[in-house]
Amino acid sequence: MPSLLSRYATPFITFFFLISLITGIALFIHLGPTAFRAMHEWLSMVLILPFLLHIWKNWRAMSAYFKRAPMAVALGVSLAATLPFFLPAGGEGTSRSGPPAFRFAASAMTHSAAELAPLFDLSEAELVARLTSAGYAFATPDQPLEDVATAAGKTSNDLLGVLMAAQAG
Repeated sequence: MPSLLSRYATPFITFFFLISLITGIALFIHLGPTAFRAMHEWLSMVLILPFLLHIWKNWRAMSAYFKRAPMAVALGVSLAATLPFFLPAGGEGTSRSGPPAFRFAASAMTHSAAELAPLFDLSEAELVARLTSAGYAFATPDQPLEDVATAAGKTSNDLLGVLMAAQAG
């Protein structure tokens, strides 16, 4: 049985890696069917088993790498490459990425009350009055709502929550 597994480890890792590579590129450039996301996620999980078999089959050669500088350099560079993804992007520690609704809300908060009032079926004066009564102050009429929120010591989400609660009520 071990020889059967070792014969198939490298071929399986090769083809599951190719699937992961192709679907990952397609997801990155927003191309292809929606099935690519699930395919990428699930088959990348399946890739773990052939990877472990490959490591097991080639353990002697792999362990030799740990004795040399290239493995330490590769590990350090790989870990360093992950760090930017943990840093907040955009203002107030929120990311301007994610689901479309989140991106839309983050983008909307970069606009003024006059520009956003129609989205809430309000006039500019009504929107400003609602926010002012909730403790927000406008330095200028064309001030972006994210700046209004920041000046009040709140987040854009807090400000949007006030507008949405008023809309629902």
